[in-house]
Amino acid sequence: MAWQRFVAVGDSFTEGVGDPGPDGGPVGWADRLAALLSAAQGGVEYANLAVRGRLLGQVVDEQLPAAVALAPDLVSVVAGGNDLLRPGADPDALAAVMEDAVVALRSAGADVLLATGVDPRATPLLARTRGRSATYNAHLWSIAARHGAHVLDQWGAAWVQDARMWDVDRLHLAPEGHRRTALAAAATLGLSVDPAWAVPLDPAPPVPRRERVAGEVAWVRSFVVPWVGRRLRGRSSGDGRAAKRPVPTPV
Repeated sequence: MAWQRFVAVGDSFTEGVGDPGPDGGPVGWADRLAALLSAAQGGVEYANLAVRGRLLGQVVDEQLPAAVALAPDLVSVVAGGNDLLRPGADPDALAAVMEDAVVALRSAGADVLLATGVDPRATPLLARTRGRSATYNAHLWSIAARHGAHVLDQWGAAWVQDARMWDVDRLHLAPEGHRRTALAAAATLGLSVDPAWAVPLDPAPPVPRRERVAGEVAWVRSFVVPWVGRRLRGRSSGDGRAAKRPVPTPV
């Protein structure tokens, strides 16, 4: 199927944090997917309404109506990850909100692309969210089956567990991670792409224990502590930010 207008909504993952472009602004997997769609179909219009730090409810309340108003025939909705990082997050309640969003988009005539979260087992601090993340992912597959949506499976991707695919904050993909995610999304949508995107990198050399411990300490100090500080102050990394590409334009 050829799509004429692709709109992406979500948080920092879809905004493209971790994948800086020539001007310093984020590129990301959704921009890269739009380019792949355009190349395969001979053109596509694309808008990206995602803003970093947004919770699922904010995406649905702020971005979804704007997306529907743009009359897209393909919408990617990837959100809920920021919610799941918070203590007490309810994946069942989040899934209900996501299902309502999918129903609204399908009723508006758009195809929908969802994405599971990545298995956080490799990062001890984030691994505490593994149970509720897995529950939310299971809901996403069920929602997709009920309403005819596509699902990008990040949970089962072996290559994404490689630390070299991630930015230094361990929360956002690095450029190679975004590149592979775009190819994975294209394959999910039925485009013909080089399957090499799914092949893991050769194993990295082992890191001495002292260096690993120092890296953990530096990560907590540089990223975890500021994140907790923003939560305590009721702030977000997306405060004051607007969508980077609010109007559909040709790719």
